[in-house]
This record gives sequence, structure tokens and C-alpha cells, in this order.
Amino acid sequence: MAFEIAPDSLLGRARIRSPHSGRKIYLMPLVMLVWTFWIFAPPLLYDTSLTHWLWPTLATFGPFLWLYFRTYTAPKAKLLRYVLGMGVLGFILTFFNWGGQSYVIYACAFLAFTGTSTYRAIGTMLLVVALYMLESALLGLSWPAMLGIAFMALSIGLMNVMWRRNLEANAELILSHEEVRRLAATAERERIGRDLHDLLGHTLSLITLKLELSGKLLDRDPEAARQEIGEAEKVAREALREVRAAVTGMRAVSLAAELAAAKLLLESVGIQLRYVWPGWTLQESSEHALALILREAITNVMRHAQASRVEIDFSHDGGKLLMSITDNGLGGVVADGNGLRGMRERVAGLGGEMNITSASGQGTRLDLQFPATRVFANEVVETAGIPSAGRTTDVADWDRVAGLQAERS
Repeated sequence: MAFEIAPDSLLGRARIRSPHSGRKIYLMPLVMLVWTFWIFAPPLLYDTSLTHWLWPTLATFGPFLWLYFRTYTAPKAKLLRYVLGMGVLGFILTFFNWGGQSYVIYACAFLAFTGTSTYRAIGTMLLVVALYMLESALLGLSWPAMLGIAFMALSIGLMNVMWRRNLEANAELILSHEEVRRLAATAERERIGRDLHDLLGHTLSLITLKLELSGKLLDRDPEAARQEIGEAEKVAREALREVRAAVTGMRAVSLAAELAAAKLLLESVGIQLRYVWPGWTLQESSEHALALILREAITNVMRHAQASRVEIDFSHDGGKLLMSITDNGLGGVVADGNGLRGMRERVAGLGGEMNITSASGQGTRLDLQFPATRVFANEVVETAGIPSAGRTTDVADWDRVAGLQAERS
């Protein structure tokens, strides 16, 4: 039986939250049907006195399956009607089979996702359980059994309520992250506009004046006119150089900013990120490459690792900068995909090395190392006394690097 999946349905929202899960999302409703065993269990296992239970059970099981799959695929606005339909089946079947309680428990589990607020969902859940307890009492069910049913229904329903609240909090965090990015992009456009105005406003005005002056001098003093044109050309070339430098700076990505963005992004999907950025001053081009390497590594963790924790460490060993990225996910990386190949190319471009440790079930660790003279800013390398390639750098040199950066900040 095929159902169209609404964008705001339970499956639709799960597909949006985990776009890389593929068919695994569609297996979830099938897996949860394992608990339907308890619809048939009471008369078969512990209450053989029940008679004429089979046909009423089979008659309600088909409609239950239809309602069950509709709860996963229907729009959120229509979810309540299908959930209450399952509850009504439970009330009806209980007259013939105590297994009808399973329909009610399923209903309470799905009630957590109905309504405009979790409080309304909890209120509806309590009402359904109270009415079912009343029916059970009238049919002579023992108090311990009734309390067990109520505990099961409410505990599953409330756990799903907590899950719903976590999902909503994560969605708000993602929206907040997107809003921060939007505001940052707006602020960056404004900064670029100011920089270009400051950079080109005076220069273009100067070029305009010199060309106007050369036009006036062209007939009276050609030599002076040629001099003014030459000076205008020099100013234009200098302006072109400054614009290229400014554009290169605008395109560069800060490693510290990329770390902060990675933390926001991972924590928005429930992955904890721990890192400490030492604040070293890096060469602009090298920092851009390191930031892109980090971005690709974080993207791989989100898409494939299924991790709950990621750690990024920076350290030094002789004349090398060391960076490690570790997750506690699935591991088992045996071949480089496009992302890892791109990372290796960027690492090699900086004269570095990248090693991957990824035992199945034990997470993945990326170890990267780069020559200090290829990644640190020239003035820091010279001031700290970091030698060129081929000599060993003392740990104190690295401490001086960190100290210099601390003084600047």
C-alpha cells in the first residue's frame, strides 16, 4: 500500500532532518510494528479464557495498519484524526481481547507529535488513558494490570514528547545558525562596500582629475600632458593591485571562524564538538586551505560517521603543526572518496601529510601535519626564530609563537 509522504509528516520531517539516511528512514515504521505481537499475545499466552477474540482482532488489525502508516505520511494537521482512530480501535477490541491495549499505547506514542504544543499533546494523552482505565475497570480488569497499562502508555508517550521537544530545539538552533550566517553575509557585503569605497573613491577621483588636467594641457604643453597621463596610469595600476589584494582577502576563510561554524553546525544536529584554537597567526593562503580541509572533514562526519562526539586538537612537534580530527562514529573507512581525495590534495599542496585511522565500529581519526614555515605568517616565523625546513624547532619556539599571538590579541 503506497502513501504520499507530506513534507510536514513524521517521515517527511525525518527525511529533511537526515537527508543522507536514504532508505533507512522508511524502515522505521516497519521496525516499530514488532510491538503488534502484543495485540495477539493475551489470549494466546496468559488469558486463554477469552473466546471469540480472533475475528474481532483480525477485523481491527487491517484498519489499524492503514491508520498506522497514515500517521507517518499524513500532514501534521491531519495527524490527530488518525491517532485517535487507533485509540478507538483499542477501545472496541478490548471488549473481545485485552490486546486492544496495544492500540491505545500506539495512540499515546503518536499523540506526542500532535497539536500545536506539547502541553496539549500531553493533555490529550492523559484523557485517552483515563477513559481507557475507566473502560478497563468496567470490564473487570485488575488494578495492577490497569496501572501497568497506564504506566506503559504514558511513559512511551512522554518519552516521545521529550524527543519532540529536542527536535524542535534543534530546528530552532538550525534556524538561528542560518540567521547568523545571513546577518554575517549582510555585514560582509556592507564591509566590502565600505572597503571598496575607501579604496577606490579617492583613487578614481585622482585619476579623473589627472586625465582632465592632461586634456587641458594637451595643446599648450604636450610634455606635461604626457606626464599627467603617465601618473594616472601608475595610480590606476596601483589601484588594480590593491583591488586584487582586497578580493583575495575577501575570499579567504578564517580557520577560527570555520571552527566556530563547525561547532554550530554539528551541535545543531546533536553532535558535540570539542576544540581549543591556540590562536596562531597563519599565512593567509595556508589558513584558507586549512579551513577548507576542516570543512570537508566536518562534512564527512555529518554525512557518514553517525557520531555523537568530535574532537579537534592542535599541537606542535618540532618544526611541524599537527592537527587531529577524531570522531566516535562507525569508522571502517577503507577507501578515499571524492572528499578525502580533495583533502589529500590540499594537504599535499601545503607540503603536509594526512593519515587516517578508522577501525570498524571504533570511529575515525585524521592526523594531519604541516611544515611550520609553510603555514605560519612570515613575521611570526622570523620573530619566533622558527628555522627553515631541514632544522629542528625547539618547543620554546612554538611557545613564543603562541605568546606573540596572545600579545597581539
